[in-house]
Amino acid sequence: MRFDQHTVVLLIRPDAPPELPREAADRLRDAHLAHQAGLVEQGAVLAAGPFLGGDDPRVTGFVVLSVDPQMARELYADDPAVSAGQLVARVMSWQVPEGVLRFASVPVPTSMLEVAAGD
Repeated sequence: MRFDQHTVVLLIRPDAPPELPREAADRLRDAHLAHQAGLVEQGAVLAAGPFLGGDDPRVTGFVVLSVDPQMARELYADDPAVSAGQLVARVMSWQVPEGVLRFASVPVPTSMLEVAAGD
């Protein structure tokens, strides 16, 4: 059997992230979403999204990338939420049987305003 290999990033909230005023946290969240959208536009991100109601609330997001793990580390070091210490990016390789996953190009939100508009 043949396998496809993807790079995966788990976005994790650290145990003691720096405290931010609400307005700064909102701006940082929008900057994070804009960064993600930029990576999608570049073709680096194949799929991404938040986790909801998981067993470990620190694990907040999952990203599948088309780049190698080292490039993923570099891309997520530039994520505003990671640089601000609000998120930590854990990078790993993921193997699945060849052809089992297909990724379609769809628009992604660049801000929480766009997320709210989709409700």
